[in-house]
Amino acid sequence: MTTISAAQADFRAALAAARAPGEGYAALQALAQALLEVRLFTVMTVDMEAMLARRAYTSHPVDYPASGTKPIEMNAWFEIVHGRHESFVANRLEEIDQVFPDAELIGRLGCGSVMNLPVLLGGALAATVNMLDAEAHFTPERVALAEAELTLPAMAALTVEDRLAASAPRG
Repeated sequence: MTTISAAQADFRAALAAARAPGEGYAALQALAQALLEVRLFTVMTVDMEAMLARRAYTSHPVDYPASGTKPIEMNAWFEIVHGRHESFVANRLEEIDQVFPDAELIGRLGCGSVMNLPVLLGGALAATVNMLDAEAHFTPERVALAEAELTLPAMAALTVEDRLAASAPRG
């Protein structure tokens, strides 16, 4: 298993070398994988003025493509992640089904637990880092590790991705 310091060093190097959109998020995914061993990883950006979320990055582009938007729903998840700026954790598919309409697909992918880590920029929710794995994967220890070791890297990755997107050639 990779040590935390080695995983952080790899992340910093990959983020510093990022030149194209998606590479910053890929560096964050590699860090999450090294620390938590997750099966599915996505990043959703949020536009609270428009009340829209957009999947900006995905480890599973066929099942969860990085395109389009979906409306932000005012539910228990929203209160936890947006209202209180806390991580949302569900460790059983039945819990996931209460807040996400795609629980069946999540189960088919071999996932039964989820952790959504809020990413704040300027005091406001800018994105969530979404990690999924087998049922009961997100123990209190893993949640604490993710919050301690992924929060600042997620902020950095989001900032790098914004810069890369702004400098990308328009097609």
